[in-house]
Amino acid sequence: MHVPDGFINAPVSVAAGVVAAGAVAVSLRGARRELAGPAHAGGVVGAERTAPLAGLVAAFIFAVQMLNFPVAAGTSGHLLGGALAAILVGPYTGVLCIAVVLLMQGILFADGGLTALGVNVTIMGVVTAALAYALFRGLLAVLPGGRRSIAAATFAAALVSVPASAAAFTLLYAIGGTTEVPIGKVLAAMVGVHVLIGIGEAVITMLTVGAVIAVRPDLVYGVRGLRQPLKLRVDGKLVDAPTDSAPAPARSPRRIWLAGLVSALVLAGFASFYASAHPDGLEKVASDNGIDRKIEEHAAADSPLADYGIEDITNARISGGLAGVIGVGGTVAVGSGVFYLAARRRSTQQSSDAALGTPSPTGAAEGDPTQSPPWSGAQPQASGTGTSVTGSSVTGSGEAKISSTGSSGTGSGGTGSGGTGSGGGESGGVGSSSAPSGGGAQSGTLSPGQPNRQPDGGRE
Repeated sequence: MHVPDGFINAPVSVAAGVVAAGAVAVSLRGARRELAGPAHAGGVVGAERTAPLAGLVAAFIFAVQMLNFPVAAGTSGHLLGGALAAILVGPYTGVLCIAVVLLMQGILFADGGLTALGVNVTIMGVVTAALAYALFRGLLAVLPGGRRSIAAATFAAALVSVPASAAAFTLLYAIGGTTEVPIGKVLAAMVGVHVLIGIGEAVITMLTVGAVIAVRPDLVYGVRGLRQPLKLRVDGKLVDAPTDSAPAPARSPRRIWLAGLVSALVLAGFASFYASAHPDGLEKVASDNGIDRKIEEHAAADSPLADYGIEDITNARISGGLAGVIGVGGTVAVGSGVFYLAARRRSTQQSSDAALGTPSPTGAAEGDPTQSPPWSGAQPQASGTGTSVTGSSVTGSGEAKISSTGSSGTGSGGTGSGGTGSGGGESGGVGSSSAPSGGGAQSGTLSPGQPNRQPDGGRE
């Protein structure tokens, strides 16, 4: 849905540019929080770790947008990417991802008008990312927990974002269109075809988010903070259990970054050759309704990479493939640089706060992304003596009984629904726990001063 030059008149294009510039400015500020992340035991998750991931998301969206898929007779569609970016890296960073992609496409590949850049950022970035993320989180708040709910919320959010973007274009065209056409007819055509395109967008987004959650759920921004707290039964009442204040050290995202980059290069460099050659939804509607009568030649039409091909290379497969590879490389480089600069200030501030003992403003509200989300199968544990513990998560609920005996030390434990115990000195003891939640049982050695941790990577 890249709007070319000449569809929208100059005043409305300028106004849309102002809106887009304001949205990018706000997003830069918001992205600092999203990219910096919470503090960890090993330091702050800073720009060096998160900026390349956000840059990779932008490059992946660039690659997938080259893969037009047929949706109706003589019409194709492609990923917009706002929902995907918002769920993976956050709504503010998602807007920046789409802005970087559109800028690279407009300047290097003559795709999307330069005077219409503000229009494209507004309808393809701001509208889709904001709406999709709000709908995604809203659905997760009412749906039962689990991966199926995440998949359903992802699908619905991506699906709705595409016709919403089409409606936003129609609104701008109604205000500043350069040709006189029946707006009702344009709205019906735009929304109708983009509902079909939205189904493809929803499938791609759902599969991509699901693949990342399967291997590294801690990297998906949209599911942060969804862990439900462990409950303690005290005097017949359930209360929140104390949380561990020392989260596990952050794991390197290098492997998933390399896998994502290779996937983007393969999609842009090889699979793009087999993309549908039919016009996309906007081009088809514009041609059928006369919207394109005053279309203008692109200012970058003479670019050596115009129309996703390399000038003077006659082999279409090689020309398009090399252009796609260059686009992916350029997008990941530019995107990573932008996100590094956006996150660096926040990371530096968090490091200073950590050194001074000042609580970080982020992390507590959003959750710790290095802790396994509840659908991964890792059940939180509580340490204590003689206490009945009821744990709940997205995967299920149950009651865990914990007992411990200390080999030495002072202190005494009471009698609760889980049994009796004593301990509390410097030496560790031997304990066991059973958790009916999920149907499994576990045992191990507990130290009175440390919680029992479970590794990531469980399954629902």
